[in-house]
Amino acid sequence: MTANHFQSGVEPGGARLSADGREARPRHIENSSFEEFAGARLGALLRYATVLTCDPHQADDIVGEVMVRVSGRWRRISGMEQPEAYVKRMVLNEFLSLRRRWGRVVPMSHEQLDTRAEAVDPLAARQERDELIRRVAALPPRQRAVIVLRYFEGHTYDEIAELMGSRASTVRAQASTALAKLRLEAEVR
Repeated sequence: MTANHFQSGVEPGGARLSADGREARPRHIENSSFEEFAGARLGALLRYATVLTCDPHQADDIVGEVMVRVSGRWRRISGMEQPEAYVKRMVLNEFLSLRRRWGRVVPMSHEQLDTRAEAVDPLAARQERDELIRRVAALPPRQRAVIVLRYFEGHTYDEIAELMGSRASTVRAQASTALAKLRLEAEVR
Protein backbone atom coordinates (compact mmCIF):
# COMPACT_ATOMS: atom_id res chain seq x y z
CA MET A 1 0.00 0.00 0.00
CA THR A 2 1.44 3.36 -0.98
CA ALA A 3 0.41 6.96 -0.64
CA ASN A 4 -0.69 6.90 -4.30
CA HIS A 5 -3.18 4.19 -3.33
CA PHE A 6 -5.22 6.89 -1.59
CA GLN A 7 -5.37 9.34 -4.50
CA SER A 8 -8.77 8.40 -5.85
CA GLY A 9 -10.08 10.66 -8.57
CA VAL A 10 -6.96 10.52 -10.75
CA GLU A 11 -7.68 8.85 -14.05
CA PRO A 12 -5.51 5.79 -14.81
CA GLY A 13 -2.96 6.65 -17.45
CA GLY A 14 -3.29 10.40 -17.00
CA ALA A 15 -4.33 13.22 -14.74
CA ARG A 16 -7.42 15.36 -14.97
CA LEU A 17 -6.81 18.95 -15.97
CA SER A 18 -8.44 22.06 -14.57
CA ALA A 19 -9.88 24.85 -16.75
CA ASP A 20 -6.49 26.63 -16.87
CA GLY A 21 -4.68 23.50 -18.09
CA ARG A 22 -2.98 22.62 -14.79
CA GLU A 23 -3.37 19.22 -13.18
CA ALA A 24 -6.53 19.14 -11.05
CA ARG A 25 -6.28 17.61 -7.58
CA PRO A 26 -8.90 15.27 -6.19
CA ARG A 27 -11.42 17.32 -4.23
CA HIS A 28 -11.11 15.35 -0.98
CA ILE A 29 -7.35 15.97 -0.70
CA GLU A 30 -6.87 19.63 0.01
CA ASN A 31 -3.07 19.68 0.00
CA SER A 32 -0.15 17.35 -0.45
CA SER A 33 0.44 16.97 3.27
CA PHE A 34 -1.79 13.87 3.45
CA GLU A 35 0.34 12.17 0.83
CA GLU A 36 3.46 13.24 2.69
CA PHE A 37 2.03 11.98 5.99
CA ALA A 38 0.97 8.66 4.45
CA GLY A 39 4.32 8.20 2.73
CA ALA A 40 6.29 8.99 5.86
CA ARG A 41 4.19 7.19 8.49
CA LEU A 42 2.49 4.28 6.71
CA GLY A 43 5.26 1.82 7.59
CA ALA A 44 5.18 2.76 11.27
CA LEU A 45 1.38 2.52 11.34
CA LEU A 46 1.52 -0.94 9.73
CA ARG A 47 4.12 -2.11 12.28
CA TYR A 48 1.98 -0.75 15.12
CA ALA A 49 -1.14 -2.50 13.80
CA THR A 50 0.81 -5.72 13.24
CA VAL A 51 1.96 -5.71 16.86
CA LEU A 52 -1.66 -5.15 17.98
CA THR A 53 -3.19 -7.84 15.78
CA CYS A 54 -0.28 -10.31 15.54
CA ASP A 55 -1.46 -10.74 11.95
CA PRO A 56 0.11 -8.67 9.13
CA HIS A 57 -2.89 -9.19 6.83
CA GLN A 58 -5.39 -8.00 9.42
CA ALA A 59 -3.04 -5.09 10.23
CA ASP A 60 -2.99 -4.11 6.56
CA ASP A 61 -6.80 -4.18 6.45
CA ILE A 62 -7.08 -2.06 9.60
CA VAL A 63 -4.55 0.54 8.45
CA GLY A 64 -6.13 0.66 4.98
CA GLU A 65 -9.58 1.28 6.46
CA VAL A 66 -8.24 3.96 8.81
CA MET A 67 -6.22 5.72 6.10
CA VAL A 68 -9.27 5.93 3.84
CA ARG A 69 -11.15 7.66 6.67
CA VAL A 70 -8.12 9.88 7.44
CA SER A 71 -7.87 11.02 3.82
CA GLY A 72 -11.43 12.30 3.94
CA ARG A 73 -10.82 14.13 7.23
CA TRP A 74 -7.22 15.21 6.62
CA ARG A 75 -7.95 18.93 6.70
CA ARG A 76 -9.25 18.66 10.28
CA ILE A 77 -6.73 16.03 11.42
CA SER A 78 -3.72 17.92 10.04
CA GLY A 79 -4.68 20.93 12.14
CA MET A 80 -4.35 18.93 15.34
CA GLU A 81 -1.34 19.22 17.59
CA GLN A 82 -0.35 15.56 17.08
CA PRO A 83 -1.99 14.11 13.96
CA GLU A 84 -0.01 10.86 14.13
CA ALA A 85 -1.17 10.19 17.69
CA TYR A 86 -4.76 10.75 16.55
CA VAL A 87 -4.33 8.32 13.63
CA LYS A 88 -2.75 5.73 15.95
CA ARG A 89 -5.78 6.04 18.20
CA MET A 90 -7.99 5.44 15.17
CA VAL A 91 -5.98 2.27 14.47
CA LEU A 92 -6.37 1.17 18.10
CA ASN A 93 -10.13 1.83 18.03
CA GLU A 94 -10.48 -0.07 14.76
CA PHE A 95 -8.60 -3.04 16.26
CA LEU A 96 -10.73 -3.02 19.41
CA SER A 97 -13.97 -2.68 17.42
CA LEU A 98 -13.22 -5.78 15.31
CA ARG A 99 -14.52 -7.94 18.10
CA ARG A 100 -17.87 -6.16 18.10
CA ARG A 101 -18.28 -6.22 14.32
CA TRP A 102 -17.04 -9.67 13.40
CA GLY A 103 -17.44 -11.61 16.61
CA ARG A 104 -14.45 -13.09 18.35
CA VAL A 105 -11.31 -13.15 16.24
CA VAL A 106 -9.81 -16.61 16.63
CA PRO A 107 -6.08 -16.45 17.35
CA MET A 108 -3.86 -18.28 14.90
CA SER A 109 -2.45 -21.65 15.79
CA HIS A 110 1.20 -21.97 16.72
CA GLU A 111 1.93 -23.54 13.32
CA GLN A 112 0.30 -20.61 11.49
CA LEU A 113 2.24 -18.10 13.58
CA ASP A 114 5.50 -19.96 12.88
CA THR A 115 4.81 -19.80 9.15
CA ARG A 116 3.80 -16.11 9.27
CA ALA A 117 6.79 -15.13 11.40
CA GLU A 118 9.19 -16.76 8.96
CA ALA A 119 7.48 -15.16 5.96
CA VAL A 120 7.35 -11.66 7.49
CA ASP A 121 10.57 -11.60 9.50
CA PRO A 122 13.62 -13.28 7.96
CA LEU A 123 15.39 -13.04 11.34
CA ALA A 124 12.78 -15.21 13.03
CA ALA A 125 15.46 -17.57 14.26
CA ARG A 126 15.11 -16.08 17.72
CA GLN A 127 12.91 -18.62 19.41
CA GLU A 128 12.29 -16.42 22.46
CA ARG A 129 10.88 -13.60 20.33
CA ASP A 130 8.63 -16.00 18.43
CA GLU A 131 7.39 -17.53 21.66
CA LEU A 132 6.57 -14.09 23.06
CA ILE A 133 4.62 -13.21 19.92
CA ARG A 134 2.59 -16.42 20.27
CA ARG A 135 1.84 -15.71 23.91
CA VAL A 136 0.84 -12.07 23.23
CA ALA A 137 -1.37 -13.20 20.31
CA ALA A 138 -3.29 -15.48 22.68
CA LEU A 139 -4.26 -12.57 24.98
CA PRO A 140 -7.75 -11.05 24.67
CA PRO A 141 -7.77 -7.90 22.48
CA ARG A 142 -8.01 -5.32 25.28
CA GLN A 143 -5.20 -6.94 27.30
CA ARG A 144 -3.09 -7.20 24.15
CA ALA A 145 -3.73 -3.52 23.41
CA VAL A 146 -2.66 -2.54 26.93
CA ILE A 147 0.58 -4.54 26.62
CA VAL A 148 1.33 -3.05 23.19
CA LEU A 149 0.58 0.50 24.29
CA ARG A 150 2.60 0.14 27.50
CA TYR A 151 5.66 -1.78 26.31
CA PHE A 152 5.80 -1.21 22.55
CA GLU A 153 4.57 2.39 22.43
CA GLY A 154 5.83 3.41 25.91
CA HIS A 155 2.61 5.07 27.14
CA THR A 156 1.82 5.55 30.82
CA TYR A 157 -1.24 3.88 32.36
CA ASP A 158 -3.04 7.24 32.43
CA GLU A 159 -2.35 7.79 28.74
CA ILE A 160 -3.52 4.27 27.90
CA ALA A 161 -6.69 4.82 29.92
CA GLU A 162 -7.40 7.97 27.95
CA LEU A 163 -6.71 6.23 24.62
CA MET A 164 -8.93 3.27 25.49
CA GLY A 165 -11.67 5.25 27.20
CA SER A 166 -11.29 3.53 30.57
CA ARG A 167 -9.94 4.26 34.01
CA ALA A 168 -6.24 3.97 34.84
CA SER A 169 -7.04 1.38 37.54
CA THR A 170 -8.78 -0.78 34.91
CA VAL A 171 -5.78 -0.47 32.61
CA ARG A 172 -3.40 -1.44 35.44
CA ALA A 173 -5.59 -4.46 36.25
CA GLN A 174 -5.62 -5.52 32.58
CA ALA A 175 -1.85 -5.12 32.38
CA SER A 176 -1.35 -7.10 35.58
CA THR A 177 -3.62 -9.91 34.37
CA ALA A 178 -1.93 -9.99 30.95
CA LEU A 179 1.57 -10.03 32.43
CA ALA A 180 0.58 -12.82 34.83
CA LYS A 181 -0.71 -14.88 31.88
CA LEU A 182 2.48 -14.21 29.92
CA ARG A 183 4.68 -15.19 32.89
CA LEU A 184 2.66 -18.34 33.56
CA GLU A 185 2.99 -19.41 29.93
CA ALA A 186 6.73 -18.76 30.09
CA GLU A 187 7.08 -20.93 33.21
CA VAL A 188 5.04 -23.76 31.71
CA ARG A 189 7.29 -23.96 28.65
